[in-house]
Amino acid sequence: QDLARSEMMRLICREADKSFFHFRGNYIGHLKEDETVEYYRKPPSDTLHALDSTPDGLTPEQAAARLARDGRNVLTEPPKPSLVKRFFQQLVDPMILVLLAAALISAITSAYAHESFADVIIILIVVIINAVLGVYQESKAEKAIEALQQMSAATSKVLRDGKMVTIHSEDLVVGDVVILEAGDAIPADGRILTSASMKIEEAALTGESVPVSKFIDIINLAPDTKDVPLGDRKNMVYMGSTVVYGRGTAVITATGMDTEMGKIADALSNAEQGQTPLQIKLSQLSKILTWLVLGICVIIFAVQLLRAGGFSFEVILNSFMIAVSLAVAAIPEGLAAVVTVVLSIGVTNMSRRNAIIRRLTAVETLGCAQIICSDKTGTLTQNRMTVTDTWTDDPILLAKAMALCSDAKRGLGM
Repeated sequence: QDLARSEMMRLICREADKSFFHFRGNYIGHLKEDETVEYYRKPPSDTLHALDSTPDGLTPEQAAARLARDGRNVLTEPPKPSLVKRFFQQLVDPMILVLLAAALISAITSAYAHESFADVIIILIVVIINAVLGVYQESKAEKAIEALQQMSAATSKVLRDGKMVTIHSEDLVVGDVVILEAGDAIPADGRILTSASMKIEEAALTGESVPVSKFIDIINLAPDTKDVPLGDRKNMVYMGSTVVYGRGTAVITATGMDTEMGKIADALSNAEQGQTPLQIKLSQLSKILTWLVLGICVIIFAVQLLRAGGFSFEVILNSFMIAVSLAVAAIPEGLAAVVTVVLSIGVTNMSRRNAIIRRLTAVETLGCAQIICSDKTGTLTQNRMTVTDTWTDDPILLAKAMALCSDAKRGLGM
């Protein structure tokens, strides 16, 4: 009777859960649960049923249909601006706008006085060099970030019709059953179906450097709580983590931007970039210079008219040209170039220490930091040990011995 009662309650709960299902354009089969569904509160059998999957995985036809419907298992990025747009974005800086205004005024005065355009050419060269260096640094930082993204799992072992096959991780779909072993990177979020002493390192998501032991039991909510923290969902696996011990299987519950890692990527792409302290100071300097230049123009123009004692067209024009020439001389044309060169040197020195900086102005902000507070080791590092020095008469023999007594694999940086 107890077994019959528990089975009946399980069926009732399953039907109750279905009442929360809703129709969507990218549904799986006939029904698909909302993104907020708590798979860690469901037993493996109910999870497979909700995802329209089986312990033997999907059929190739099901996988192909879901891949076409849901898209690939990749983290999408916002469209990148073209090089031309990036170049002009560098010219929006207030200091650069002041320099461009100075170049325009200098060109007008030089054309009227039939003088050389040396000042104009110098200012434009400074502006172009500043913009080119900014675009180059951003492009180099993005290439480095793209290289880091390539470190994710390239292939995964999945069950298709009960047979293990190796596929590209980007071809994973919701409902796929993946086989996980020590050293494997988790390709997507999933609910654990089987676990044989499996431990997973989730430092990239939780900051916890100690591997987490995984199990298959359901997790119930504590009283007066609506959710279980990500680090405590020990019957789930998440993209960005790595199996460090044991083995197991899991059914994929979310791919691509629907994963926890995808939510982080989406939040980062939609985050608004604030101004750095250096940009704020340069903006303030630009405003001061603008009002100073305007004041110089007005005062010198008025003084020249009073000294000339007349208001003829030639006197007014000469007074205006003198005022403009002094105003252009008051603008520090080399400031933008000096700032850009100094920041570029800082970025170069940081890159030699494997620090990736996307924006030049961020270097000054980082240089002002006196204390950096971080959570745990795995938050800012790869959370894995690396051999840097050895003391032995035969390093090749030592390397063979270390490789044979562990599951370690040769890293990309060696």
